[in-house]
Amino acid sequence: MKLKKLIPELVNNIIDLGYDKEPREVEGLAMSVIKSGADALIRSGEGTGKSTALVMGAIQRLKNPVEEAPRAIIVVSSREKAFEMEELFKKLSFRTNLRVFPAFDQGILQYQKDMIYEGLDLLIVTPKRLMELISCTGIPMTKIQTIFVDDFDKMDKATEVPVLYHLENMLEKVQHIVTYTNWHESLEIFEERVMKGPRIIEVEEPID
Repeated sequence: MKLKKLIPELVNNIIDLGYDKEPREVEGLAMSVIKSGADALIRSGEGTGKSTALVMGAIQRLKNPVEEAPRAIIVVSSREKAFEMEELFKKLSFRTNLRVFPAFDQGILQYQKDMIYEGLDLLIVTPKRLMELISCTGIPMTKIQTIFVDDFDKMDKATEVPVLYHLENMLEKVQHIVTYTNWHESLEIFEERVMKGPRIIEVEEPID
């Protein structure tokens, strides 16, 4: 990963956290595409850094707090993953003042809606709660620029993947970054229906 092309705060945090000492191939490849604004499908094994790549990419795209409506969404498969991504984002975005909030199925819907409307830059959310928030106008959608989907292959094909299509129908000219470990035909359909000439990134790395 070429650190000199990243915002200074992210570079400092990458160094402080030691990510520069053992850089992952997927992080460098994904960052290049995310910065370009192109869509991407990123395949990499468990523990190879693809979730970290999404967080780094989100920070680089967002750069600084702007207005109140979120500009990026990371869709995750579980409450636990939402908290994990939030913690990682806070560490890697230190000193940027970027605002993040996790919303998940077990939380109080009205509280989550209120927190979103207080202002944030990145929303991390599970599919079911995303649909519920959309249904109650709980997310201002006008400023969304990038949709990140973490571990697409862990999403339920019957109940969760359709939420991604619903989200797509509400947005125009949005970048889509999707990570996965195992290919599934539903991913091929999503690529054809939603993504625009996505860059394909495949990285073979040993699992930690």
